Formats: sequence, C-alpha cells, structure tokens
Amino acid sequence: MKKIKSAVFLVLCFAMLISVYACSDPIEGSWDTATYLEDKEFGEGAKTVVVEVKAGEKSVVFTIHTDKETLGEALIEHSLLEGEDGPYGLYVKKVNGITADADKDKTYWALYKDGEYSLTGVDMTPIADGERYELVREKF
Repeated sequence: MKKIKSAVFLVLCFAMLISVYACSDPIEGSWDTATYLEDKEFGEGAKTVVVEVKAGEKSVVFTIHTDKETLGEALIEHSLLEGEDGPYGLYVKKVNGITADADKDKTYWALYKDGEYSLTGVDMTPIADGERYELVREKF
C-alpha cells in the first residue's frame, strides 16, 4: 500500500510540473538574451524615430537618429534587428537580441505605427522624422 501511495504521489508531482511548464509563457523569459535592457539612443541623422520593443511585461525604447529611408534599414544599421528574406520581404527573427520563432513557440514580431498594426513589413515601411513604432513579440 505504501508503494502505491508513493507511486501516486510521484505521478501527481510529475503531472504538476508538466502543467506548470505547459502554462508558462515563453515570452517572459525572452529578455534573458536581450542586447539592451534600458532605453538607448542611436546614430546621427536628419530623421528621429522612436521604436519601443515589447516582449511580455517588459519594454525598452530606442530613439534612432538616421538618414535611412525605411525602418528596417534604420534598425539593421544599429544591429537592433535580424531576419531573413522571405516571399513577402524581410521576416524578422530577432529584435534587440530577442528571438521570435513561429515554429518553436508560436511567437512573431508584430509591427505597430502610432498604436495601429502596420500593413507593411519593416523593410517596406518608410520613415519620417518624429514617427513612433512598436515591435511587439506576440503569440498566435
């Protein structure tokens, strides 16, 4: 009887560990790989854009001074963004060192301009002085 109780106890503990792991949010741990953990200013240029990077409950704001034409160029210029060319343009894989992997954990980088979901990718989004963007690691 004691062996059965011990076995049941172990099975319940194992089940609880699995449920805690399954319910944990992969977005929360993403800041472990972040390049910058505090707001930062980059570059010199005629245009100034603000980019807030959000993952989970945390965020960091980058103020970028640039002469580049698109948001993607400005972010790549300062090593803030990594991606690969895809059929619809640049597929963003990392922002500020934080990875989004749709295949692994169903996350991706969403682009917002002035609080509205962008209909263009970072490599096709022209920038003008004073604009504000958000790159948000989201789950689908």
